[in-house]
Amino acid sequence: MTALRIALVIGLLAAASAALEGQGRGGGAPQPGDCPRDNVSFHTCALAKAKTYTPPRTPDGQPDMQGIWRGQGGGVENIEEHAGNGDVNAGPTWVVDTPDGKVPYQPWALEQRKENWEKYIDPNVPCLSSGVPRMLYTPGDITIAQTKDVFVLTHSRSHTFRLIPIGSAPRVDSSVRLWLGTSRGHWDGNTFVADVTNQNGRTWLDQAGNFFSEAVHVVERFTMVDANTIHYQARIDDPTVYARPWTMVFAIRRNTDPKYEVFEEACHEGERDTEQILGAGHSFYPGITQKP
Repeated sequence: MTALRIALVIGLLAAASAALEGQGRGGGAPQPGDCPRDNVSFHTCALAKAKTYTPPRTPDGQPDMQGIWRGQGGGVENIEEHAGNGDVNAGPTWVVDTPDGKVPYQPWALEQRKENWEKYIDPNVPCLSSGVPRMLYTPGDITIAQTKDVFVLTHSRSHTFRLIPIGSAPRVDSSVRLWLGTSRGHWDGNTFVADVTNQNGRTWLDQAGNFFSEAVHVVERFTMVDANTIHYQARIDDPTVYARPWTMVFAIRRNTDPKYEVFEEACHEGERDTEQILGAGHSFYPGITQKP
C-alpha cells in the first residue's frame, strides 16, 4: 500500500472520529479526587473507590446506572499504546493484564491484524455495528435504562441498542451470529455483569485492525465508582485468535447537563468515506470465522 493511500485512510478515519467526538459532551475536565485518566492507573484506583461507594438504588434494590453517558475516547483509534502524529492522538494502552500492555495474539493473528490495516476498511466506516465491547467507546452518547428484568444500552450512532435479559434466560443457538452478539446479565453485588456470545466476527476493536473471531466470548462488568463514573471492564477470550484471555478497562462518564438532549447520529445518510477508501485500494472486511 502506498504512502498516499495510508495517509488517505488515516485522514478519513481521524476526521470521522473527531466529528463524532465533538457531538454532545464528554466527561469534562478531571475534578479533584478523580482517578487518573490513563487506563491502567484508572483500573486500580477505580476498583478501590468502588469498594467504599454506595450507589443510588432502583426500586428493585439494584444500583441505579440510568442516565446519559459517554465512553472514554481514544480507544477507537488504537486500544494499544500508540504514538501520535498529525492524524492520530497519542494514547495509553487499554489492556490491563498483560505484561507489555498488548493484545496477546497468536502468531497468525498478529499477521492478520497487519493485513487488516493494510487491506481492509474499518467496519465502522461504512456505518456497520461496532460489536462488543467497541460499542461502549465508539464516539457518541450511551443511554442506560433499567428494569428488574432488563438492562438496556442504546447508542446515538446508527440506531445501536442492546436489550440484556437479567436472570436465567435461555441462550440463543450457536448457529445464530449477530453484530452485537447475544447478552445475558446478572448482578454481582454492585456490579452488573453481561455475558456476551454469538458475535459474527466481522467487527474490529479499533481503527488499527485489532480484532476477534466469531468464537469470541466477552464478559463485561459495569461498576459505579462515584455518581458520575462507571468502571467498565471487558474480559475477552477467543481461542481462535488469542494466546490467552485478556482484559480491557476504560471509564464511562455521565453527562451531567440537565438540559442535554441526545440527537440521532444516523451515520449512513451522507456517508462518503467508504467510496474514497475503496478507491484507494481497500476492500470490505470479510470477518474471521475459523482459524486459517
